[in-house]
Amino acid sequence: MFSLARGERKLGSLSAEQVWELLQEVKDPEIPSVSVVEMGMVYRVRIGQKWVEVELMPTFVGCPALDIIREKVSEQMLQQEGIEQVEVRFIFDPPWTSKRITPEGSRKLREFGIASPVGRDDDPLQLPACPYCGSAEGEVENLFGPTACRAIYYCKSCRQPFEGMKKV
Repeated sequence: MFSLARGERKLGSLSAEQVWELLQEVKDPEIPSVSVVEMGMVYRVRIGQKWVEVELMPTFVGCPALDIIREKVSEQMLQQEGIEQVEVRFIFDPPWTSKRITPEGSRKLREFGIASPVGRDDDPLQLPACPYCGSAEGEVENLFGPTACRAIYYCKSCRQPFEGMKKV
């Protein structure tokens, strides 16, 4: 799925696996407890003699955080000895899907107070479980949350409003 050559190619002493580990340190600027790897945004890593290319899949086409993410990935890579050039590209084909969020990413989203998308593929409107009490008894308050990739829900059990990642 990720089209990797983990551990096979090296940039000096830096392997593709190590580049992925470095990307694990790059956090989503809107959800600082979750990395771009955990969000499933990293599609491919390529390394050459003194360069690294990282292909990322935006969670939403109009995401306002893309420039910040590009900058953070570049900074992280350029701190490594032997890397002189970094190219960060955003790709839209294949598109990012909420299925790419890792189990660890889902756990961290819940801890941050954001419900991870759930549901059957044939039921995109199934409500996510409340990140506070775990109840699936809720309702959509607003399809337009603080960012384009999140919606606002209301839990009928604990009566807390919460954000949830949109299922795409």
